This record gives sequence, structure tokens and C-alpha cells, in this order.
Amino acid sequence: MPVELLASRPRNSRPVRLVTTTGFAEMALPGEARAWAEANGFSGEAGRLLLVPNPEGGIAEAMFGLGSGQEGALAAGSLAKALPEGDWHFAEEPENAALASLGVALGGYSFTRYGKKPGKAIRFVLPKGADAASIARTAEGVFLARDLINTPTNDLGPAELEEAARKLAKTYKARVTVTAGDALLQANFPMIHAVGRASAEAPRLIDFSWGRKAAPKVTLVGKGVCFDTGGLDIKPASGMLLMKKDMGGAANVLGLASMIMAADIDVRLRVLIPAVENAISGNAFRPGDVLQSRKGLTVEIGNTDAEGRLILADALALADEEAPDLLIDMATLTGAARVALGPDLPPFYTGDDVLAEEIAKASVEVEDPLWRMPLWKPYEAKLSSKIADINNVTTDGFAGSITAALFLQRFVEKAKSWVHFDIFGWNPSDRPHGPAGGEAQAIRALDRVIARRFGK
Repeated sequence: MPVELLASRPRNSRPVRLVTTTGFAEMALPGEARAWAEANGFSGEAGRLLLVPNPEGGIAEAMFGLGSGQEGALAAGSLAKALPEGDWHFAEEPENAALASLGVALGGYSFTRYGKKPGKAIRFVLPKGADAASIARTAEGVFLARDLINTPTNDLGPAELEEAARKLAKTYKARVTVTAGDALLQANFPMIHAVGRASAEAPRLIDFSWGRKAAPKVTLVGKGVCFDTGGLDIKPASGMLLMKKDMGGAANVLGLASMIMAADIDVRLRVLIPAVENAISGNAFRPGDVLQSRKGLTVEIGNTDAEGRLILADALALADEEAPDLLIDMATLTGAARVALGPDLPPFYTGDDVLAEEIAKASVEVEDPLWRMPLWKPYEAKLSSKIADINNVTTDGFAGSITAALFLQRFVEKAKSWVHFDIFGWNPSDRPHGPAGGEAQAIRALDRVIARRFGK
């Protein structure tokens, strides 16, 4: 079960000492505790937990190693899995109390829908420097994203993704409209329809809005490909194993929307999710097809496995029509981003230098790693087509993440600021603040940016 965070300390709460390898020798420790640590060869190694006994044979306290201290405050997340059941508190307030406490909360996550046992019953007392409400809403947003990504497609297709969006919208009294099936053609979303029409489950565009109409407009667009076979350019079996996570962009924008609405930030929030399954049947779109787009640009299909950018393009064109103050899109878009930066460091693209600096600053502050990549204009020529306005892929295979971002940029003109995130949405292995599986990326940093720009 998730860690329960307490505002006040119970009488039986036991302390956890955070220990660095450089500071262990100078720490003020009871003599018996230091002797026990030395007898067990403990000196603050990263991730190591040492339980210190009391004279009655119980546990007096715990020591947790932070290594050199460079691992960050979220390293405290390991406590959620390592500590025995019961009530605990930090012996001394950590340097970054809020982030260390959030780490403990996030580290307690487990996905139990299909029978996995919940974690231990840990209750942790928040230090004075931590805001319980802020930590709770952040954890809830992250857990929402993780839960959605972890759910396989047989239980989370386009219809179920719509239901998840409706449930969130209902919680905060947001207004929802959904355009599905052939109605997408009538409403001028031809590329969303083309990508999703081969599935037994109708493609759709989920659209919900919240907040004062006169407030600054913030629009979130999330790629909702609930499963990606690759289409007629079919993926190998190994390439499909994680394709339940190809709606990770949608999951993350829903998590971010949850955080924004829970904080009651004064914005006019709009969330757009094109939800499809890129399947194969007799009416699947083909390599060589030329698709019309909502914006009016024609798109030649060089590869049906580059479908995410097609559905995002129609959604971005819609978002752009009302010239939002801030337009954010998130997508598990390219393998090239993982080759360049690995699974833990998503790239982002924007032409707004001020916004880029704000994102980079927030990324460091909340330990939500991000890296700006360039919208390198000379590479636009790689997307040229001899018969259409643009191709959805390049022919040389170079700069795949950059050219995908440049493709999307063609569909954004009016937004005052636009930023694209090419996320992975997955932890390949356990981390202190999250187990292997679905992961929220960039939304904690974006939450801080939005709160600073538009908060009360």
C-alpha cells in the first residue's frame, strides 16, 4: 500500500538518520549506535539501511545511507520499501525536506490491479519543511500516470482511456467532449481517424476543459496510442512488448492536469488526447498514402510506425487555433530520444528560450531530469516529399527525435509558447522513488513552471 504521511508524530514513531559517507565520522550519534554501525561495516553507503537495536531487542532507530549525497533528495524513496512496518520520522530535518518526503511517498507505489501484493504498512511523519497538500497532489498525479501506463491494452484501450479522462474531469467538474469513429472525419480530424480506423475499437479525440474562461490558456496534448503494432510497417515481437506504454504521453498529461486542478491554479486548462490503437486490418493506412491533416497540410506516409506524430498533429492544430498562452505536448514518440539520452532523461524542444530556462531550472529543483534539444531548422529538408507538403519520416534515419519535433512544429503557429516532450514513460529497473514499470516524466517540473507563471 502507499506510504501514509502523517502531520504529527505518534509516540511510538522511530527515527531515521540520513547518513552520508563524508559526514558519518562527524555525526553526533549515541555511543551504542556508532558501535553498532562500525560492527556492521556501515558508513553511509548509498541505499543501505541499518536497523539499530534497543536493549529490549526491538528497533531503536534506523540509519539510511545517502552515499556522497550526490544521488539527490529523492533517494530517500528507498525507505518506503526498506523500512519495517510501523511509524517513522526523520531524526533531523533533511536539507530538502519536501523533496525527501515526496521521495518516500513515491517510493511506496505498487501496482496491485492484477494480484500483486501491496507493500508494507509504513507511516511516515512529515517534517516541518514539507507541505502535506503539495506532496499529496503530486503523488496522486504521478500515481495516476503510473497506473495508466502499467495497465495492459486489454483493459486500457481508447474507450477505457476516455473513461479515465472522464473520471478525472468529473472529480474537478471539468467539461468533456469526445469525438469518435467516423465523426472524426466530419469534425476534420482526418489523421486521427486514419491511424485508428483499423482497430476494432473506434479512434477518438478526448477534449476537456477546466477553469475560468478569462484565465490564461494552458493546453496539454498527450499521445494516446493505446497499443502500437507499427501498422503495416509492423514491429518485431520484441518491439511490441512494451507498447502498452505508447499512451504514456496521455497518461502524463492527465497526471499533470490532476496536479494543476488539485492546486486550483488560475488557468483555463484544456486537455486534448487523441486515443487510438495502431492496428492492422484491411482498412489500415499504408506506406505511400497521402493523408490530409486538420491544418490543411498533406502528409505522405513514409512509415506507418511513425503514427504518434500524425495524431498529435491534428490535436495540436486544434489546440493552436485558440492561440493558448502555453501549449505543451507529451509523447512516447521516438526510439531516437532513448538512443541519445537514455530512458531517464527525456529531451524537450521549444523555440522559447525563457520557457526553456524555466523548465531547466524547475527540472533541477524537483529532480525531474530533462534536457533541451535543438529545433535544428536545416533538418526540416529531411522531411520533404515529392508529392505532398511533408513526409512523416526521414529517409536517412538520422536525428529522429529532432525531426519528429520539427514535424510537430509545422502544426503550431499561433500559440504564444509551445514545448514538446519526447518521453519514455517507463523505468527499466527499480529506482528509489519508483519501481520498474510505468513512470511519470517531466510533469513535476512542468507543475512548478505552471504554478510560477500562473499561480495566485
